[in-house]
Amino acid sequence: MEKPEDHATVRIVNEQAFGQPLEANIVETLRWDCSEALSLVADETGEVIGHIMFTPATIENQSGKMKGMGLAPMAVLPARQRQGIGSKLVKQGLRILQDRGCPFVIVLGHPEYYPRFGFEMASKYGVTSQWEGIPDDAFMILIIDKSILPNLSGVARYRDEFNDAI
Repeated sequence: MEKPEDHATVRIVNEQAFGQPLEANIVETLRWDCSEALSLVADETGEVIGHIMFTPATIENQSGKMKGMGLAPMAVLPARQRQGIGSKLVKQGLRILQDRGCPFVIVLGHPEYYPRFGFEMASKYGVTSQWEGIPDDAFMILIIDKSILPNLSGVARYRDEFNDAI
């Protein structure tokens, strides 16, 4: 779990991983505005080398809103990428969310990366992104609670803080 003393380093990790401050700014805003966020760090000998955040997301359809989580962002220091750090963060976060009874997680990300964790194209289930122009294979969903399948379709929405990133 991220601790207050990690905040400055988490910002650096996100800025370096993405090459810009946008994602770091979103993390800081969400940290203060979203009490339901799950924010985890990977550290090595006390130094933060990776970060992942999950925040509430919804799928809306004619039946109403279904609450789950959205994965974003996930960042690892460039010098430490491709060493399994991001995978460990994703797996740990998904385990925690499953234990908390989260029914689904959405992600907008690399189609070659996230399927290894069970993510599938969201369109397979009739779920679309709130943002137009998102490549079909890049918008994915992991269904944790299979009992939601009969009602699973509609528009998936991240928190409004992410709108500036798209």
